[in-house]
Amino acid sequence: MTADPAIAPADLLERYRRAGKKIATAESCTGGMVAAALTDIAGSSDVVDRGFVTYSNEAKSELIDVPADMIQRVGAVSAEVALAMAKGALAHSHADMAVSITGIAGPGGGTATKPVGLVWFGLANRSGGTLVEKRNFTGDRAAIRRQAVATALALLEYAISE
Repeated sequence: MTADPAIAPADLLERYRRAGKKIATAESCTGGMVAAALTDIAGSSDVVDRGFVTYSNEAKSELIDVPADMIQRVGAVSAEVALAMAKGALAHSHADMAVSITGIAGPGGGTATKPVGLVWFGLANRSGGTLVEKRNFTGDRAAIRRQAVATALALLEYAISE
């Protein structure tokens, strides 16, 4: 899936509103920026159910039931954890669709196998559908986080189009 990062939050909210669907977010490296982009729009409360900022590994486990042994085994920045985050956000909300983000925004924290700019996204819906996306962004911390937010919004737009 190639997400078009040009979707405006207001337009995204209107698409979910027309469909009668609600959104939940589970964010790590973006620290709530996706939820903020959506809730900056007046009237968003009829679409945005809740957002989980699960920056620490403990928060991922305690708030949205990401298994601690999974995080230990594959790392917080992984496809498995991104998917578990989306599923956990869905399970702990009244939303129809959940998006998750986990990554390395830098400037430190990267490794040879998980470099700065690596971000995993997860989507989960009430029908059982899921999607996991991997991106490698460039730029400084702020640029990586902005790109991650834009991609999460585009994934939510893709999900409502399906």
